Amino acid sequence: MASVYNWQLGREMTYRFDQAAPERQFVAIFNINRCIACQTCTMACKSTWTFSAGQEDMWWNNVETKPYGGYPQHWDVKTLELLERANPGGQTWGGAPAAEAPYGVYGGRTIFEAASLGQQAVGYLPSDEEWGSPNIHEDSPVAKAALSDGVSLPEHRTWFFYLQRICNHCAYPACLSACPRNAIYKRPEDGIVLIDQARCRGYRKCVEQCPYKKSMYRPDSRTSEKCIACYPRVEGSDPITEGRPMETRCMAVCPGQIRLQGLVEVAPDGTWVQAPDNPLYYLIREEPMAMPLYPQFGTSPNVYYIPPRWVPRQYLRQMFGPGVDDAVAAYERPSRRAQAVLQLFRVTQSIIFSFEVVEGPKVAEINVGGRPLEIFDDTVVGYGKDGEEVVRVNVREPQYERPAQYLNTI
Repeated sequence: MASVYNWQLGREMTYRFDQAAPERQFVAIFNINRCIACQTCTMACKSTWTFSAGQEDMWWNNVETKPYGGYPQHWDVKTLELLERANPGGQTWGGAPAAEAPYGVYGGRTIFEAASLGQQAVGYLPSDEEWGSPNIHEDSPVAKAALSDGVSLPEHRTWFFYLQRICNHCAYPACLSACPRNAIYKRPEDGIVLIDQARCRGYRKCVEQCPYKKSMYRPDSRTSEKCIACYPRVEGSDPITEGRPMETRCMAVCPGQIRLQGLVEVAPDGTWVQAPDNPLYYLIREEPMAMPLYPQFGTSPNVYYIPPRWVPRQYLRQMFGPGVDDAVAAYERPSRRAQAVLQLFRVTQSIIFSFEVVEGPKVAEINVGGRPLEIFDDTVVGYGKDGEEVVRVNVREPQYERPAQYLNTI
């Protein structure tokens, strides 16, 4: 096993392969606070990639209701239990946040470090029943008393939230390390994780050891398949893109405007190159309000979430790590610059590589948590790969009143 640096953990960890990093990394942010669970993203992915025979139970994109929902069912609870069994009480964090360790230092074992002899990572194979219901327990709430830790409002007494999931295209994929055929690889140009179908023999080690269960077995072809991050769109080779890098299908169709996807530049040691004018880098590293999903697993996932404000913090800390309190606070009271960047979610299909904010007049002052928050009608301009302007939007959204042309006769 090699030693690699995982900046989400704030330390080095063991992994099957030596340190390697793509030139850029596919990264996405999902704003849980905005999701309405319409499943438009789910069906866009299904109708594009997994509509064929043998793919009936494949949902590369799914939206599940937490805390009870999951696809496959119990995927996160079971992996957390495996970690706890291997390292009782070890899923703890320490140290103060720093540039090289933004969430502190994880003191427990990762899924790689907790693996038994002969395994690359702890894991399990879900049963057929667990794959059978992609939206099980949808809209099922839980009483706050079940997870009470002394917190008070703004958390609700009964709560649930929607968790949007695709493959995380991890920096250290468990599926990749698990494959005995070396059929899984990470693209050097964008970090997208793919399965070489010609090499795959369907051993399902990737299914077993991916903690997020986003590698899936196809029985008719006896191979595994997974989300490909719509790489023809991301690389600009899809005819619809006209050569411009574009967001994936699940991102582009979202009516709730909860998704933002793009690419960040990666240094040889796996850390991100500073780019405060990249909207993804800004919301993850500059003014961190987007958090990785179960960073303690050690895979360094590249899909991030703006956590829901109404959920007990104890639950969110387990899911997103110790930085979740600061992330919620940053979202509740965003800076002037962050208010502008948040407007870039789902306003263009083109990938935004950089942005600038043109200041406008003050238009409002609201009360948030007993303190005033100023709102400015700034303009945020998004730029594409070659520096061309691809979108321009204001913080204050315009209102349109359509003229009454016909009487309502109903």
